[in-house]
Amino acid sequence: MSTPSYEEIYTTLKQQNQLHLLKYYDQLTPDRQAALLEQIHSIDWELIGLTKKAPSADEDAPKDIEPLGAMELSEIERRREEFTSIGLDALRARKTGAVLLAGGQGTRLGFDKPKGMFNIGVSKTLYIFQCLINNLMDVVKQAGAWVPLYIMTSQKNHEDTTAFFREHDYFGYNPDEVHFFRQDMAPSVGYDGKVLMEARDRISLSPNGNGGWFSSLCRAGYLKEMQEQGIEWLTVFSVDNVLQRINDPAYVGAVIASGCDCGGKVVRKASPDERVGVLCKESGKPAIVEYYEMTDDMRSLRDENGALLYNFGVTLNYMFRLERLVDILNRKMPVHIVEKKIPFIDENGTEVKPDAPNGYKFEELVLDMIHMMDSCLPYEVVRENEFAPVKNKEGVDSVDTARALLVKNGVEI
Repeated sequence: MSTPSYEEIYTTLKQQNQLHLLKYYDQLTPDRQAALLEQIHSIDWELIGLTKKAPSADEDAPKDIEPLGAMELSEIERRREEFTSIGLDALRARKTGAVLLAGGQGTRLGFDKPKGMFNIGVSKTLYIFQCLINNLMDVVKQAGAWVPLYIMTSQKNHEDTTAFFREHDYFGYNPDEVHFFRQDMAPSVGYDGKVLMEARDRISLSPNGNGGWFSSLCRAGYLKEMQEQGIEWLTVFSVDNVLQRINDPAYVGAVIASGCDCGGKVVRKASPDERVGVLCKESGKPAIVEYYEMTDDMRSLRDENGALLYNFGVTLNYMFRLERLVDILNRKMPVHIVEKKIPFIDENGTEVKPDAPNGYKFEELVLDMIHMMDSCLPYEVVRENEFAPVKNKEGVDSVDTARALLVKNGVEI
């Protein structure tokens, strides 16, 4: 579908009271003019209008939250052989794919490249991407079959990421099984409802949240391909966690055997006050409840054996039934409006980097995908074996803590 003409774009912008987006149009080269029109054409004006709507009456209403027990380590060990057999059958039949969320930069690590390109090694080179591929290769070797791998990049890091994988020969993974796709972007809006521009030829865009991965995957044309290949399940995991096991057979088998729509790897909380999301039930359906949504009483509630009732924190490693993902795609995900500090150009064309929030970004969240499912299996894993997030340069969940855990798990760094 071709981009509408300048005149058609102008008419739309006039209707939306957004003509400032064409202020510098006449100063641009023809190719930059075309790129700007294409960007404007892609704007979802219904999304922009959400900032003008009052919050719905039930947004602040108390949530009907109750615990959702996990499949604990003791049961997993008891049934490991059964689950592993089911999982290996699914992997060998190529019924499972894996999706790596890798759209972010390593800014918080003091690293200006894609986060997965960060070297977590000490005496040898070991990239975050390399850790994750090594973990997936363990499954490939065990199953004797490749797992189709889809890697979500962003507009800002796509070229760097794809070049990095080529340069390193995909770290031993079969290049034919690796598929890259860009995350969809959403415009940023000022408090006055005007779409912000980050340059004279570009509107301000940002990734549409970690819940936008499936719609982005579909928009890239991969849904038909997956259905034709017979893929029935997709696991989705974040680039952050260097120790996570991806599509490990026991996990795959347990989720399939449960009959649930999805599963999620969980770890026991380090303390009642640990700031992690917890898999619960909300109004009878599975939900991830964030730390700040829980009362002090809820956080400290215990069962008759003294165990915390809200005890299992999520690790952003989920497994979804593909047909259910297609269902929620057709139902449309909730959109979260988030206040942010957004660089922009002012009415004089001068770049401004605000030191306080100045507008809104629009995000879809993976936690909403869980809540749109009818059932979910929380699957417990050993924290120190599978949870080594690299979020910060130092301190909690940092480069240093991840390195220590890698060494503890026998990984040479």
